[in-house]
Amino acid sequence: MIRLNLLPWREALRRQRKHQFQRQIGLVAALGLSVVLAIFMVNAERLHAQTERNQLLTTENAKLDTRVGEIKQLENQVAVLNARRAAVDQLQTGRGFPVRMLDTLASRTPEGIALKSIKQTDALAITGLAQSNARVSEFLRGLDDVADWLGQPELSEIKAANLGQGREAKKIFEFSIRLLPASAEEKSK
Repeated sequence: MIRLNLLPWREALRRQRKHQFQRQIGLVAALGLSVVLAIFMVNAERLHAQTERNQLLTTENAKLDTRVGEIKQLENQVAVLNARRAAVDQLQTGRGFPVRMLDTLASRTPEGIALKSIKQTDALAITGLAQSNARVSEFLRGLDDVADWLGQPELSEIKAANLGQGREAKKIFEFSIRLLPASAEEKSK
């Protein structure tokens, strides 16, 4: 027996293809959604891991900043101590200078010269009285021999004066000598 199908088969085929197409679209959409969700999860995990690393780096940087601050404080303390040590060394090296200077001045001062004052600022200033210009010249030559450590002598002023009054007045010479240290001498040139 032959069967005849009088039903609209094309319409049924279209419905079947439409259902199959909708299933395929649903599967592709589900697959796409699962891929997007998987990528989102992976990125969220990476973001979380990177955030933890950033927090770790921030805390370590804070620790290092405190250590750097401590190191700077130690460096400042070392600089202060070095400055103190240098001041003590300078005092130690210069403590014999006044004794040596007075001893040298006493031994280099010829007869006929009386020293009135000795002042030390940037240079050593000596004022005194002499019986003659020759005595002052002799004193300068004596100071020139020790110029390497005492300073280069420079006659600032010499003038004639009278000591006493009347018949007992004597002619003397007042003088001023500056002993310039080597660095001050080079600056003046």
